[in-house]
Amino acid sequence: MNTILKERTLPTGQSLQIIQGDITLDEVDAIVNAANEHLQHGGGVAWAIVRRGGDVIQKESDKWIQQHGLVSHAHPAWTLGGALPAKYIIHAVGPVWGDGDEDKKLADAVSGSLRVADELKCSSISMPAISTGIFGFPKDRAAGIIFSAIEKYFIVSKESNIHTIRLVLFDNATVRVFLDILGPANS
Repeated sequence: MNTILKERTLPTGQSLQIIQGDITLDEVDAIVNAANEHLQHGGGVAWAIVRRGGDVIQKESDKWIQQHGLVSHAHPAWTLGGALPAKYIIHAVGPVWGDGDEDKKLADAVSGSLRVADELKCSSISMPAISTGIFGFPKDRAAGIIFSAIEKYFIVSKESNIHTIRLVLFDNATVRVFLDILGPANS
């Protein structure tokens, strides 16, 4: 079961929630998959999404790569959600720690995911702590960048249809860091 631990209303009116749970169970319009540029979903969050959502997700991902080429940090791919409660999966490529320019790449992955959600006319989106698992991005640094990228996106994208952004975090260590970085709740 996914549990809301903290909620904050952004200055632009959207609800930002910290959730502890399983992103594959979240009932939102779109979830973000922390993907690699080849959309091969063999580990981490990507593996869990395909395992629960079905092989159709990998098949659609392979088709995307054939049609569009490798996925960049700033331009996520998307597929349908398969058997997941979410209608769409936005495949965001997060940076690997140590590859260079990681902060910008992570911010691009977050804002790109929100842009794709808007293009798909989503009102709610869930995302994991992109790049903080097997890609090695420090959790505290990632939390600050993710929060900042979300706020900046809505300042620029005043016509956004997104009302709810859920950061769905699985493990206690990540939850603690994100709660600390977000600060006190306002609702």
